[in-house]
Amino acid sequence: MRYFVTGATGFIGGYLVQSIRELGHSVTVPARDPARAQHLIDIGVDVVQGDLTDKESMREPMHGCDGVYHVAAWYKLGERDTSPAFRTNVEGTRNVLELMRELEIPKGVYTSTLAVFSNTRSKLVDEQHRFEGRHISEYDRTKWKAHYEVAVPFIHSGLPLVIVLPGAVYGPGDHSLAAETFRQYLQGKLGALPRDTTLCWSHVADIVKGHILAMEKGKPGESYIIAGPPHTLEEVFTIAEKITGVPLPKFRLGPGMMKFMSVVMRMAQPFVRLPQAYHPESLRVMAGTTYIGSNAKAKRELGYDPRSLEEGLKETLEALKKEML
Repeated sequence: MRYFVTGATGFIGGYLVQSIRELGHSVTVPARDPARAQHLIDIGVDVVQGDLTDKESMREPMHGCDGVYHVAAWYKLGERDTSPAFRTNVEGTRNVLELMRELEIPKGVYTSTLAVFSNTRSKLVDEQHRFEGRHISEYDRTKWKAHYEVAVPFIHSGLPLVIVLPGAVYGPGDHSLAAETFRQYLQGKLGALPRDTTLCWSHVADIVKGHILAMEKGKPGESYIIAGPPHTLEEVFTIAEKITGVPLPKFRLGPGMMKFMSVVMRMAQPFVRLPQAYHPESLRVMAGTTYIGSNAKAKRELGYDPRSLEEGLKETLEALKKEML
């Protein structure tokens, strides 16, 4: 089998491509700068010049593929220029799905996110849930548009597409804000934790397995939450303390305080360059929010079986400690 994978130079995409290659399949990936994807070439991946925002650059490489994994996305918090979010998450998704239809690709898997449900306000939602309202971040907003205004209409028109929704993804090799928070914790520099903030924590290897199961067993037209178990940030770092012996941060910040800090930082933003963790958008996202969903359908229909946070976090923290030596 030959698969076309977007986002292969990213965290999830990189793990996915490696797993597909280990299963014996061929992989073609687009990259804006193929010279920076030598690590993929080294494992036998066909890396071609291409970009999500340039539809025609992907046409020839996608032609004749047995399946498409559209993983690529713009995911940042606290950016001054958020215009790439719409171009990548919405227009890029439209380009990929249009090509799938035009080239008659037999099946595709699109990587959405639990963030399309925004703050679920402590409710563990399922795939039928739909959020309508003001989004907390530009990432949430543009991924919602890509999911409901691009992917779903393509499905309704007959495109053989499966949608998967990960939660908060972690694991060795991550360079996101979550990984930076773990680094600060291990260094004893994490002074406080948001109270009540809850995410579904998903080890990257399990997310990759969920993608592969969706391609193999997922029913076209269906969506599957492939997130891990929900945990508050306090629970996450309590587990981390048991694993590492590094003490928990002493202070807790309630949702009201986080929102107040967000307002203050918004007023300061025009005058100072704020660290990502203290940007108003980042503070809003962490202000007692719950990005949580049930993976029961994926377990039942795909055989999805994500690991516990205790198991995944132990491996992740050990890898981070080695990086920091």
